[in-house]
Amino acid sequence: MSSKKDKSNNLDKYFMSIAMNLAKERIGLTGLNPPVGCVIVKNNKILSFGQTGFRGRPHAETVAINKCKKNELRGSSIYITMEPCTHYGKTPPCTNQIVKSKIKRVIYSCNDIDKRTSNKAYSLLRSKKINVSKGLLKSESKKFYKNYFNHKKNKKPYIAAKIACSSDFFISSKNKFITNQHSRDVSHILRYNFDSILISSKTANADNSKLSCRINGLENFSPKRLIIDKNLKINKKSPVITDKNKNNTIIFHSTKDKKKLRYFKLRGIRLSYTDLDSNNNIDLKKVFLKAYSFGIGSIIIEGGKTLTKSILKDKLINEFYLFKSKNKLGNLGNNKFSDFKKKIIFFKKKENIETFLDGDKIIRYY
Repeated sequence: MSSKKDKSNNLDKYFMSIAMNLAKERIGLTGLNPPVGCVIVKNNKILSFGQTGFRGRPHAETVAINKCKKNELRGSSIYITMEPCTHYGKTPPCTNQIVKSKIKRVIYSCNDIDKRTSNKAYSLLRSKKINVSKGLLKSESKKFYKNYFNHKKNKKPYIAAKIACSSDFFISSKNKFITNQHSRDVSHILRYNFDSILISSKTANADNSKLSCRINGLENFSPKRLIIDKNLKINKKSPVITDKNKNNTIIFHSTKDKKKLRYFKLRGIRLSYTDLDSNNNIDLKKVFLKAYSFGIGSIIIEGGKTLTKSILKDKLINEFYLFKSKNKLGNLGNNKFSDFKKKIIFFKKKENIETFLDGDKIIRYY
């Protein structure tokens, strides 16, 4: 027979899991701020909920508290996926609102690593006679916030890359697609999880892609589009510089051709001059630092063979996704990635992502 304490723990986990799901809906939409979910509960019933706003504001706690009527929050519990902020930034501290609202109990999953707030909320709220507990679903939240923890600590974006190949390791084909529709759908969902997507102009010209999330309901949440284009050779009819989302495109270049620069600037395309590396290519390390300064906390790279080999060789990424088709291409295949296994040897772990792909596979290296 379950004890009263067991039932309380199960309810806590239930409400925190709802908060986690709310946070997950905001992945890739909150800039350099963490996507946070929040649920306010009274008498085991949900009063309100909140999620971090677009570009990181308002905070989830503010959204949830402001939905409630005056005095409605007295004696309630608030479940938050991350430690509430204690500092004054562009908005007042969330802890101030929690105290003023007479919330009785605060439960959060993990500490923030922002030095302005880290490990400060617990003692502050306790000093105000509020019951505080932390660490609920901690392993799940730490995994969820890996992108945020990485860029906050290292001051550069969390970098992932993906590539699709046939079972005989060709990464391009005379046919348009290598993997099946199920794999391509998962690829678009993966894009949604990142602030931005990066490709070379060569890939942009070859694929003529919009670099969007072509999944129902996610179209308006497509990532920013970052293009590596040393000499501004991108096709002037490319969707990334002509469609309605062209303001979400940033081109990293190294040209001083005034005519080319003027052409793109007149069309509202953001250009970022970037120095070359020792191999006379755009310096990717500088691209990533510039991207971070633009408020980009995570990048998924969908390059071709040259770009993918470069980032793997220089160990510039945190994780790598291999979408592997069940089919061989044989004579229809181009660009065989024959030395692929040698390139990924620096990753310590790998996992097969379990999902229904009708024979295709996704392997994550990290």
